Amino acid sequence: MLKVTDLAVARGGIAVLEGVTFEVAKGQAVILRGDNGSGKTTLLRTIAGLQEPLAGQVDCAPDSIAYAAHLDGIKANLTVEENLKFWADVFQSDQMSKAVEAFDLGGLLQRPANTLSAGQKRRLGLSRLLVTGRDIWVLDEPTVSLDAFTVKAFAEIVKAHLAGGGCALIATHVDLGLVGDTLDVMQFHAKGDSTLSSFDEGFL
Repeated sequence: MLKVTDLAVARGGIAVLEGVTFEVAKGQAVILRGDNGSGKTTLLRTIAGLQEPLAGQVDCAPDSIAYAAHLDGIKANLTVEENLKFWADVFQSDQMSKAVEAFDLGGLLQRPANTLSAGQKRRLGLSRLLVTGRDIWVLDEPTVSLDAFTVKAFAEIVKAHLAGGGCALIATHVDLGLVGDTLDVMQFHAKGDSTLSSFDEGFL
């Protein structure tokens, strides 16, 4: 479903990864590993189409990727329900009720998003994955701010997505219990890059 070939990605015009090549098949999850600052976020953003690669190619069906990053991507001045309806309209989706049930948002629908806890905001942000109806999930540390119980629930949501024929590419330090391949991005570290530090991950 997703094929990446000889991809080179950059931060600030400087290559951080190069020669990245892998595939994610239908029903499969691939887990990205690598030290802080190794370029996982830059790679995911490039695959999601949010920035141009220096070289290489990303092949997948048009409009098939749903991306979830460190930030929740919600509109604070709207209610939970209004946020969901906004996404449903954008993606022309009828999956809103499915997202509400899966992420246990039923009791929060009339709450303004700016009154939610960090964990509730994260659940709302991640619910967008189901609303989009897209097959390829590209996820950057999706369990940030989630408690242990919700992490397990989210893992089951990902497993259901895979069982339904979707696929997922996930950068995470948390064991979600998914059956799939692990890809260490350190093997693709660009030879000319000497600028990475352990404080860079939030910007890569």
